[in-house]
Amino acid sequence: MKSIITLGIESSCDETAVAVVRDGREVLSNIINSQIDIHTLYGGVVPEIASRNHINNISNVYKEAIKQSGVSIEEIDVVTCTYGPGLVGALLVGLSYGKALSYAINKPLIGVNHIEGHIASNYITHKDLEPPFICVMMSGGNTQIVHVKDYTKFEVLGKTRDDAIGESFDKIARVIGLGYPGGPKVDKLAQQGEANIKLPKTHFDNMDFSFSGIKTAVINLNHNTIDINKADLCKSFEKTVTEILIVNVKKAIDKTEVGTVVLAGGVSANSYIRKEFLNLEKEGIKIYMPDLKLCTDNAAMIASAGYYNYINGKRNDLSLNAIPNLKLE
Repeated sequence: MKSIITLGIESSCDETAVAVVRDGREVLSNIINSQIDIHTLYGGVVPEIASRNHINNISNVYKEAIKQSGVSIEEIDVVTCTYGPGLVGALLVGLSYGKALSYAINKPLIGVNHIEGHIASNYITHKDLEPPFICVMMSGGNTQIVHVKDYTKFEVLGKTRDDAIGESFDKIARVIGLGYPGGPKVDKLAQQGEANIKLPKTHFDNMDFSFSGIKTAVINLNHNTIDINKADLCKSFEKTVTEILIVNVKKAIDKTEVGTVVLAGGVSANSYIRKEFLNLEKEGIKIYMPDLKLCTDNAAMIASAGYYNYINGKRNDLSLNAIPNLKLE
């Protein structure tokens, strides 16, 4: 059977990325141009600046991805690009480039849900991974528990009712003076601390999340407690949110009777969260997580998800538009 070579484009936030992937799992190239240094000056992502930089970068990133892949543009079978969720201006840059490329080389176009892409990052890391499984999607914009029934069939079992977990990491980092990006800096400082501060947990009867309470508690402790140990505060925060995640994951396992759990999204790079989830294997739960370089936004995951959509018959035409609040269905 002939291999299918997919080109992926990702521009939903502040990474301009293009990748070439064979058969959904073999990465031939994965080029990422990050804007972290630019947005660090402002303490977070500035949408207008992100969009302008995507425009400046995307052609060069595309050319480098084709060069490193070792394949010619004529050998590309499918063009895939993120069309949501994300920053609308940023999304439109990658989507417009993908539509133009699809038209120019006369190859199918497939729009990919960014969340679906994060899930697919595990297919690249773990060649043996197949659905069904439970995915814990955790990023700056999303916190969800997803029952992945098949490569393109999903059921959201629980989601955050307020802040996403990654958003909470970033806000806490900003308040205690660590700066942007917050997640890696909180993780690093937490490794010097002890989880000795009691923080509130919000639980619901279903598998939804709420992180606004614990975020506010951490901020108040930082403001109102003289000489508080910030490393202990970060470690206590990590421990508490991880316990919240694991409680809901166990609910999902009980409901679906699926004993395989997959981590996805930028927060899945957190060292404490990874360690605690791996400990669940002692209870007979199989844990998968992406390589660290695939946790954050990249185009290989989009190409992988696009491949599975392609072989399942999905096609989009040139009327495809960006949907900044796109849901996983």
